[in-house]
Amino acid sequence: MNRMDKSLRTRAIKLPRADRSLETFQLSEPKHFPDRQTSKLNRVAFAAAHVVADPGADNDPWLDCAIDWDRTIAFREHLWGLGLGVAEAMDTAQRGMGVDWPTSLELIKRSVAAAKACNGLVFSGCGTDQLDPANARGVDDVIRAYEEQIEAIEAAGGRIVLMASRALAKVARSPDDYAKVYGRILQSVREPVIIHWLGDMFDPALAGYWGSADANSAMTTAVEIINEHAAKVDGVKISLLDKDKEIAMRRRLRQGVLMYTGDDFNYAELIAGDSQGYSHALLGIFDVIAPAASAALVRLAANDNDTFHDILAPTVPLSRHIFRSPTRFYKTGVVFMAYLNRHQDHFTLVGGQESARSTVHLADIFRLADKAGLLRDPDLALARMRTVLAARGIET
Repeated sequence: MNRMDKSLRTRAIKLPRADRSLETFQLSEPKHFPDRQTSKLNRVAFAAAHVVADPGADNDPWLDCAIDWDRTIAFREHLWGLGLGVAEAMDTAQRGMGVDWPTSLELIKRSVAAAKACNGLVFSGCGTDQLDPANARGVDDVIRAYEEQIEAIEAAGGRIVLMASRALAKVARSPDDYAKVYGRILQSVREPVIIHWLGDMFDPALAGYWGSADANSAMTTAVEIINEHAAKVDGVKISLLDKDKEIAMRRRLRQGVLMYTGDDFNYAELIAGDSQGYSHALLGIFDVIAPAASAALVRLAANDNDTFHDILAPTVPLSRHIFRSPTRFYKTGVVFMAYLNRHQDHFTLVGGQESARSTVHLADIFRLADKAGLLRDPDLALARMRTVLAARGIET
């Protein structure tokens, strides 16, 4: 038996299953994706990036937000090196779910400065999260909250992703209220923005956005607003986890307005597109699969669609598992993968959300990541998986 064969035989771990039994799982060899972008892409591709918590901070983790700024920015440099843009301070960064507006603004300032140093692409989330929805009296309060964040982000030299507003969802009484708010904001921004339609599976407080619980009626309102102000809209990120709705909306957008898929279930086929068009990408799962995503997009740009799908196909089951219902807890899986792949030295999230998924769920992430070839150092990943299991009372 040679040394490599022996190494492979020792890469085994007992992982928990839903029936409470333990399964012996044998790791496979990783796929060796490039660490740097190798050629230009023909899609604009953003990764919505997570933040690295500071577990050594003497704070109240459920109440306070402590960020490891060095590791957080280093991860963004990793994404830029792969040719991906960074969608900053959005829900993947636990925006409004542990990371407040002052911390988000500091994150945006640091990320914009780092992007300039390496010619990286970054757009930053702009919302109304400094306004407690319970204190919002009407749409004018929402407009003022948006304008405050726009001013701060533009002053930092940032481009804007206009995020959905919980306060607007609470106070709006009709589609006309959405038209008033978005019309006012889009007239005032310096550069075209990306508009984010985040579904209530990601954030239940956004139910009924665009003035209707019916997705088709909501889409009509959104499309009318976007097309009326197309000169101020770079594109739209739609996060409804419904490929048919995304395609339908994509075909209704005015020429020049891009569709950025936010569908973490069906991204491969939406990016590949069809005879009538395709989507660009702004995805939380690209945080997790960045090397594979970059390699696949390089092959797509070379018209090698088969290899594009060969690379991404095994990542889709992993993504669907990480983003399974309750979808808002997907950040736990994102950070777990960052820990397994040495992008941070601990499995800790802002707000203590490392506890938001079960041990069985994490074990399934490990299995699926291995199958997709995404555990870039299997021995390290194995050791870290054992550490997580031990912390949860499972000795392997």
